[in-house]
Amino acid sequence: MDAVKVTEHGGIEELEYGAVPDPEPAPDEVLVDIKAGALNHLDIWVRRGLPGLDLDLPHVPGSDAAGLVESVGEDVTQYESGDRVALSAGVSCGECEFCRDGEASLCETFHIIGEHVTGVHGEYAAIPAENLIRVPDHVDWETAGSATLVFQTAWRMLIERAELKAGETVLVLGASGGVGHAALQIADYAGAEIYATGSSAEKLEYAREHGADHVCNYEEENFADWIHDETDGRGVDVVVEHVGEPTWRDSIKSLAKGGRLVTCGGTAGGAPETDINRIFWNQLNILGSTMATPGEVDDVMELVWDGTFEPAIRDVLPMSDAARAHEMLQDREGFGKVVVKPDSELD
Repeated sequence: MDAVKVTEHGGIEELEYGAVPDPEPAPDEVLVDIKAGALNHLDIWVRRGLPGLDLDLPHVPGSDAAGLVESVGEDVTQYESGDRVALSAGVSCGECEFCRDGEASLCETFHIIGEHVTGVHGEYAAIPAENLIRVPDHVDWETAGSATLVFQTAWRMLIERAELKAGETVLVLGASGGVGHAALQIADYAGAEIYATGSSAEKLEYAREHGADHVCNYEEENFADWIHDETDGRGVDVVVEHVGEPTWRDSIKSLAKGGRLVTCGGTAGGAPETDINRIFWNQLNILGSTMATPGEVDDVMELVWDGTFEPAIRDVLPMSDAARAHEMLQDREGFGKVVVKPDSELD
C-alpha cells in the first residue's frame, strides 16, 4: 500500500509518499480502510525527532484518521466489515494501577499511535480494537478523521483537569489552532467567559464566531497586559497553555489568585523559565494533561457527532502533499485542521 513516510528525522524534505508493507492485523486489531486523516503538531515533532523517541525508520506518522473496517482479528467481536470508525490514538495496558482506577492516560506504558508506534496516514492501518470509536452515518470523513485528538485533549484539559465552571473566566492561547479551537468551543459550552489570542484579524474573527467574548492580537500587544486591563487587574481563572517557552511567564502572570494553568505541551519550546514567587504567593495551580480516558473520549465525541462542536478544517490535501500539509501547520497558515486523504481516495 501507499503511505506517508518519515525517512529521516529533520525537515519536510524527509517526507515521502510511497509503498510500505501492507499492515497485518494482530488478533486484537482491526484493519481499517482509511478515508481521511489529519495532522497535529505532534506529527511535526515526530518528523523532527523527539528526545528519547527511538523509531524504526521509515516511520508512518499520523494520530488522527477515520475509515471503514476492512477486516477484524480473530479476537475482535465488537466490529465487523463495513463499520465506520475513527481512531483514538492513546494506547494503555488496561492492567496497571492507573488503568484500574479509570485513568488510562496515566497508564505506566501509555503511548500514542503515530508517535511511538506506526501511525495511520496511509491507505490502510491495523489498529487495536480498543482504540476505535464508532462514527455515525451522517458524519463526513473529514470531520471524523480530524476531531478526536484535539477535542479529547481540550475536553480533559478544561472539564476534567481544570474543572472549568459556568461563569468562570478562561484565556485560550492560539484559539484558531488545533487544541485552541477545540478549547474555545468547549469553554463556551461550559458557560465560561472567554478571552482568546490570535495572530491576525481573520483568526480573531473566527474566535469570536466560535465563542470568544474578548480577543487579542498577540503580535500587536502583550496578552498578559491585555488581560490585566480587561479584567481590572484580577486575571482569569483558567489559562489553556500549549505554546511553552514564549508564553509561559505571561500565562502565569495572566492568572487570578488561586487560578489554574493547564498545559498539554509546548509547541514552541518545552523548558521555559517560570515565576515561582508568583506561583506560591498567588497559590496558583499548574496542571498537566495528556489525551483523555475512553469515557472522556466518548463524552466529547458525542458532542462532535451531534454538531455541538465542529472541527475547523483549513484545507484537504492528498497524502502525497504531506510536505505541504506540514508546512501549513508549522508556519501557522490559516486556522483549524489540515486534512489529508490517501491519493486513491481522490482519484
